[in-house]
Amino acid sequence: MRSPDASWVSRERLANLTAEQKQRFLPMCPDFVIELRSPSDPLTPLETKMREYLENGARLGWLLDPGEKKIHVYQPEENVRILENPQKVSGDPVLQGFVLDLKSIWEPGF
Repeated sequence: MRSPDASWVSRERLANLTAEQKQRFLPMCPDFVIELRSPSDPLTPLETKMREYLENGARLGWLLDPGEKKIHVYQPEENVRILENPQKVSGDPVLQGFVLDLKSIWEPGF
């Protein structure tokens, strides 16, 4: 069992769960996950964790690395893309219309 820093599950998938299942740690892998690397986190275990999410059904994953100002973008059957110092990142097509503004994350002192 893994628990990302942030995640999202589609309504269609949530609709298949019982009320009791919804009150606990969900018994499924999210569609979208975010991991935020802290200064004390080694990169390799986080990369492994992101691959595990994909292997278990995640459709999109972002590994945010504020110290390096990079985002590692994970998608099934694709190579990891590394975005260097992006100001925004889009969740399309998994999260249509969702855009994360990264300015405050990249600011010193975050």
